[in-house]
Amino acid sequence: MKRVMLLWITLMVLASALLADEKPKEKFSGYMFGDFYWVAANHIKEIENQNGFWLRRIYFTYDRSIAEAFSVRLRLEMNSPGDFTTSSKLSPSVKDAYLKWKSGKTQVILGISPTPTWEVVEKVWGYRSVEKTPLDLQKMGGSRDFGVAVKGSLDSEGKVKYHLMLANGSGTKSETNKGKKALLSLGLYPSKNVIVEAYADWNDLPGDNDVFTFQGFLALKGEKGRIGVQFAQQTHKVEDGEDVDLRVGSVFAVVQASDKVALFGRVDRMFEPNPAGPKISYIPFDGSAKSTFLVGGLDFTPEKTVHLMPNVEVVLYDEVASGVKPDTDVIPRFTFYYIFK
Repeated sequence: MKRVMLLWITLMVLASALLADEKPKEKFSGYMFGDFYWVAANHIKEIENQNGFWLRRIYFTYDRSIAEAFSVRLRLEMNSPGDFTTSSKLSPSVKDAYLKWKSGKTQVILGISPTPTWEVVEKVWGYRSVEKTPLDLQKMGGSRDFGVAVKGSLDSEGKVKYHLMLANGSGTKSETNKGKKALLSLGLYPSKNVIVEAYADWNDLPGDNDVFTFQGFLALKGEKGRIGVQFAQQTHKVEDGEDVDLRVGSVFAVVQASDKVALFGRVDRMFEPNPAGPKISYIPFDGSAKSTFLVGGLDFTPEKTVHLMPNVEVVLYDEVASGVKPDTDVIPRFTFYYIFK
């Protein structure tokens, strides 16, 4: 893997040197974020009081314009293990690898590319460096998939936007079945301050085990901040059994207190226990109880590409069927985020 990485970087540097006298057609960029964390309280007693540093994401991106209408992107990602037990070095994996054709307001993308599931929600939330958006956090979808996507605007003013994708349904992993996943988002932008988006997907899985997701999102933006409201429902069909529904609601707010300081907060409510909860990286949830997730903090930006963000994450649980309530999770963190272009 190290030799492959070294060869790839060497080839890119040589290409940059050869094109140095031409109009720039390529770009290297990236960012990284991580935390110093302390598990102050947790329903898993074995990890209580654990603390340390980790990098939750490193991106290294190469973009190149092939022609006026065509461009390519290759993006690698690395991150520290988030299960509190694995000790390993950071290894790169492919995050994006696609060819894009653009004509006017229409784009056609072939390869591993961002899905429409939470692309808009994450952009408006603006703090992926602090925490994933609700569906991402609860493992109710994927940020990437391998397939073909078409996105653009249905009107000349860009007030009605769409993102349609047909993909394997396996994320960045290889396909293992004949079914495919269809994803579609429709966004309404009546003004620069308002966003309304509807989203749906269908993942065709073997047998009668398909998964359907529906989501609605509303955001209001202004010079001094933004707020967002989201609700989603996911239905897991179960062959020879009862369907399983997962519903999540979320509200967030960001206030720009000054040029260099912003305040942010978010509340997510899982209306059903999430069986995938224990597998959530960096903040495992109890999989047997309904939960309320809270995160809040301060964003200090000494430079445009540097963010220092003290914050705290809390998970509150309802009682389970036996009448027992899992202990509250409390994780204070100092999050750092820096960008290079």
